[in-house]
Amino acid sequence: MATLTKRGNFWRAQVRRRGFPPQHKTFDTRAEAEAWGRSTESEMDRGIFVSRAEAERTTLAEALERYKVEVSCLKAHPAQDYQRISHWLRQPLAHRYLTNLKGADFATYRDARRAQGRAENTIRLELALVSHLFEIVRKEWGMEGVANPLHNIRKPSGSRERDRRLRPGEYDRIAEALSSSGNACAGQAFDLAIETSLRQGMLVQLRWEWLDLGRQIITIPVEFRRHGNKGVPAVLPLSLRAVAVLKSLPNSSVGPILPTSANALRCVWKRALKDIGIKDLRWHDLRHEAASRLFEKGLHPLEVASITGHKSLNMLRRYTHLQPEALVAKLG
Repeated sequence: MATLTKRGNFWRAQVRRRGFPPQHKTFDTRAEAEAWGRSTESEMDRGIFVSRAEAERTTLAEALERYKVEVSCLKAHPAQDYQRISHWLRQPLAHRYLTNLKGADFATYRDARRAQGRAENTIRLELALVSHLFEIVRKEWGMEGVANPLHNIRKPSGSRERDRRLRPGEYDRIAEALSSSGNACAGQAFDLAIETSLRQGMLVQLRWEWLDLGRQIITIPVEFRRHGNKGVPAVLPLSLRAVAVLKSLPNSSVGPILPTSANALRCVWKRALKDIGIKDLRWHDLRHEAASRLFEKGLHPLEVASITGHKSLNMLRRYTHLQPEALVAKLG
């Protein structure tokens, strides 16, 4: 039977069983202490007892800091993890102990983020990080008694599929606005994004030493390729239009092909679209445009995937939006 000791205004319960480490916990009332003692002894007798002591003295903030050092830093691209962890550390839930966090707490957080106007996919990724943290806590940090509260709530559905492509006349308007923006290579970056399907970050990392204009290819070193559907091909074939754009740039044997940064391109892009009155087009939509154009040229899905870098044909489908007029021409 649990030993109960009154200390001031609190009751301390202690349970000792052979084969288990001593367990103790402090409560506000004797009834709570007795109930905990009976429950703990019952679990020990049935052989299902798991100590929750460490989880009861570990806050979510402390677990997140450890996760950052032991898990996030080992990922190929940890920056987004770091950003989400910093966000969580600013939340009131970060000061709570792991055993005190319930599904209702995270459901309230989810609804509050929605009320702030955050995207469903943003909320989903924030919750996914904490859910993975609880799994690591349970499976690898020796706190098997901690339940994952994220299993008990409805998750946001994720991002909505975009189907935005360039509309008639938009290419010329955007190209003209970018050419007169003051960024010497913004116009060429726009064309290369459409011709190569490369993301903005990869586009500004391209280097002259990777380029073989004679063979119309760019060989991308392994350290610059990402995993899964964020990847790029080892060898990227270039269209004649892409080759013409590259030849129009100041040539060099080494160094970046586009001497600008992703942030500079974003700023120029947003300003140009604002000036010409286009509100619903994103730079990443150019990747959708590129994939769709490759299909309209008659390439096989596997051929398109070898250019865009998609490992999943389902994700490639999300990036492909064929023009009805092109299909009518094929139907005859």
